[in-house]
Amino acid sequence: MYLTYFNGNWVEGNAPVFGAMDHSVWLGSSVFDGARAVRGKLPDLRPHLERVIRSAKSLGLECPLSVEEMEKLVKEGVARFPADAELYIRPLVFATDGLLIPVSDKASFALTLFDAPLPPFTGFSACLTALRRPDPDMAPTDAKASALYANSTRVLREAKERGYDNAVMCDSQGNVAEFATANLFFVTPQGKVVTPALNGTFLAGITRARVIQLLAEAGIAVEQRTVKPEELESATEIFNTGNFGKVTPCVRYNSRTLPAGPVASKARELYWAFMERGE
Repeated sequence: MYLTYFNGNWVEGNAPVFGAMDHSVWLGSSVFDGARAVRGKLPDLRPHLERVIRSAKSLGLECPLSVEEMEKLVKEGVARFPADAELYIRPLVFATDGLLIPVSDKASFALTLFDAPLPPFTGFSACLTALRRPDPDMAPTDAKASALYANSTRVLREAKERGYDNAVMCDSQGNVAEFATANLFFVTPQGKVVTPALNGTFLAGITRARVIQLLAEAGIAVEQRTVKPEELESATEIFNTGNFGKVTPCVRYNSRTLPAGPVASKARELYWAFMERGE
């Protein structure tokens, strides 16, 4: 089921919101964010809504709604689904007017909620791709900009053609950045938990930050540092964090089979407990 709020109305289904001349359609000036509703719980909803406003500003747009207004709409929309629904929440801000430069105060807003069951903890496969994440001086990497996802989908197509579900991307310097669709963590042979340090080439994930915090509170420190691709070849665990699956293990990396290990399992357990608390 799809439920879309646009221009003051809730509509079931994939509601049309664009015109052929809208700036966002032909020049890519749109941003979005993803949050979750799981059995009525809304983990870290406000940080996601705050980020969509920051993302819009990065593209020169003004989000027409405040965080409080978006939050109210999200809760209104969630209430229209069954109490046990697992939903994806997607606020979208897009430019309408403008020839080459979008008119900042003419941005439109749409909110879509749809059924998206959380994936099981069975894991995914991934390979290393030669395709790179752009640097901050090449693209609006500080925004969750729709235009950036053409590169991510290109990576995913390559991974699928090679027989994998996802791929590890590096930055322009050849250091590990993230998976094509989520942030990356791994465990070294010495038992250290590591995630690539933020360097502006990939988004500072909200779930990433939450997992780092929850692990720290449980006595598990996460190193944030530069990561070389070869380090993943000896990792005892690799897993990702992201809004869609929250914490998901990588169970095959290149030619190696990996376990859904204890750190990933602990991270998922801690995140679920946090979500159930409704914080």
